[in-house]
Order: sequence, then structure tokens, then C-alpha cells
Amino acid sequence: MRLLLLIASLFVASPLHAAEKINVVASFSILADFVRNVGGDRVNLTMLVGANSDVHVYTPAPGDAKRIADAKLVVVNGLGLEGWLPRLVQSSGSKATVVTASAGIAPLKLGSGADPHAWQSISNAKVYVTNIGNALAVAAPDEAEFFRTQAKAYLEKLETLDREVREALAKIPPERRKVISTHDAFGYLAAEYGIQFIAPLGVSTETEPSARDIAAIISQVRAAKIPAVFLENISDDRLIRRIAAETGAKVGGTLISDGLTGEKGPAPTYIDMVRHNIKALTSALDH
Repeated sequence: MRLLLLIASLFVASPLHAAEKINVVASFSILADFVRNVGGDRVNLTMLVGANSDVHVYTPAPGDAKRIADAKLVVVNGLGLEGWLPRLVQSSGSKATVVTASAGIAPLKLGSGADPHAWQSISNAKVYVTNIGNALAVAAPDEAEFFRTQAKAYLEKLETLDREVREALAKIPPERRKVISTHDAFGYLAAEYGIQFIAPLGVSTETEPSARDIAAIISQVRAAKIPAVFLENISDDRLIRRIAAETGAKVGGTLISDGLTGEKGPAPTYIDMVRHNIKALTSALDH
């Protein structure tokens, strides 16, 4: 009889352990990837803003309040990125601990406020991961050692990634590390790795650029000897070809900034995103 009871207890132990997973909500896909790498199979992870979606302008879905209400941890970026989130957390009545992943990072300025895109620096990404690992360890002390081990392994991957980026950019002369981009999301990347992102003259992201806008961009590219152009708001290939033909600048690919892609895209993980962006930049800046 004792043997039967022992066997029965072994069978029920596994489902009970599975039920003890921590419910974690991440505000968007990059944070979710960090949580996934640190939390592994010890967390039930959901994210509010999915792949290929813009966290800046997200409108909460009806089920989001329940997801937050059921969570033990809610992982957010902070620095003003998720303006819609505090009200959602309040309305959910959640008792979850809100973890600000960017805590401890000195923010750059973007206009009159903080630049929230701190993850674009790998050094900052390591701060995010450390903060997430510490929060998970506090939330589930019995699993603290597991989370520490997972975080350490992932931080080592980020160290390797940082070396890759620095080695790739070291091959590009500093005077050629200049690109035009309409994005305002790469300030931390620029500061960390010595790439100069230059805003195009006379171009509004709300409208297609006029002939005068294009002429101003061409003059700017020539004057600053900018070797690469990343202009996401110019959708007409003829305009892009004209800029390239008249200036000698290469047209870079798409830079990924505010969220990951789906599994079939070029950047389903943070490490993939960094590699994709650096490959796009170095390919365009190389002689």
C-alpha cells in the first residue's frame, strides 16, 4: 500500500509543479524575449503587444486587463514607452508587481522627454536582463537559482553579441559611420557604437516627400558625405534610386527598432534583431 501511495504521489507532483509556474505579462515582444530567456519553462509568459506591432500606439485589447489581473509580474520598459499601461494596470485591479526593466539606465533625451529605446544598446539590454532575473527570483524564491543560472547564460550570449557588433563596426572607418534615417529609435545604438544617425532635411513622416524635399536630401547627403540612406517613409523606388544615383549613397535595408518580427521574419529574437540591424548597417556602409 505504501508503495502504491508513493507511486501515486509521484504522478501528481508534476502537474502541481506545472501549476506553480509564475504568470508573467510583458508589455511588448522585446521584453517578452528577455523574460523567455531568463524564465524558461518556469514562467507562463504572455505579451500584450505582439510581433510586428507598435508599442507606442497600442490600444489595449479586451482580454488584456484579465491577463494583468492574473499575473504575478508585469514587466514594462518604462521611460515613457507604454503611456497606455498604467491605466490598464489600475483598471485590472491587479496585485502584480510591476517591474521596470530599464531601471538604473541613464536615459538619453528624445525631444523634451526621455528616449525609451534603451534596448538598442547591448549594455543596456544586460541591465534589462539583470532586472528581470532579480524580479523573477524575488517572485519565486524556490526557483531563484534556476533564474540566476538562466540569466548568467543569456548575459554571456549578449557579451558575445556585443563583441560581434564591435568587430563588425571596427571594419568601417569612423568617418563612414553615417547614415540618414527617419527613425528616432537608434540614439542608444549611435551613442554606444559610434554610428551617426542624421535626420533628413525637409521630410515629414506624415506625407510623401516633395521634389524640393528630395533635392534637399540629395544636397545633405553630398555635403555630409553620407554613405547610406535608410528612408522608411519613401516608398517609391524611383525616388530611392534617384537619391542613390545622384549621391552615390547606398540604400540600406529596413532597420528593426520597436518590436521583433514573427518566427518567419528576420528578427524573431532580440539577438536576431541586433544581428540584422548591424548587418544592414555594415553592408550599406562598407566600401
